[in-house]
Amino acid sequence: MSKAFTKENDADDDDGDGGGLPPLPAGGKNYITPTGYARLRSELLDLMDVERPKVVEAVHWAAKNGDRSENGDYLYGKKRLREIDRRIRFLTKRLEIAEVTDPSVHYGSDQVFFGSTVRYADDNGEEREVTILGIDEANSAHAQVSWISPIARALLKAREGDVVKLATPGGVRDIEVLAVNYPASTSKPR
Repeated sequence: MSKAFTKENDADDDDGDGGGLPPLPAGGKNYITPTGYARLRSELLDLMDVERPKVVEAVHWAAKNGDRSENGDYLYGKKRLREIDRRIRFLTKRLEIAEVTDPSVHYGSDQVFFGSTVRYADDNGEEREVTILGIDEANSAHAQVSWISPIARALLKAREGDVVKLATPGGVRDIEVLAVNYPASTSKPR
């Protein structure tokens, strides 16, 4: 078979545009909290049961209106349908390999594990707080970082009072763990 007719990489098709999220590390697991899993599952179901049928109906209606090459509704609808299908494939794959990890099992612990909220101070005395979550649920605008981020990797398994090294583009910095908190309980997916 000619190389021209083979798909080079399935991940390029789904991870690239599927949500703008980084690929999983080689051999890594897709850890996610029960809340994050429920949110992604809800998005998937909404896309399949609500959004996609609406767009299919609009494309069907636009296709009946004549010349498709100059039909903006038809062209936009087909493009939107491809985007929805790509996101559905991406979410399906990510949810299939998701390893749901409940951070509440560590409630009361002073050691940093997945799902913890950590307050720390850098070597300048500036305090910050981050919550360590899964790749698919972390949002830096809400002080949430992925468990594979440099700050999370430096903090994981440290305890309150520990000083850890964080490699930054400006050099290695000392980070002191001030407090570690976990949610009291979370709900299970489904």
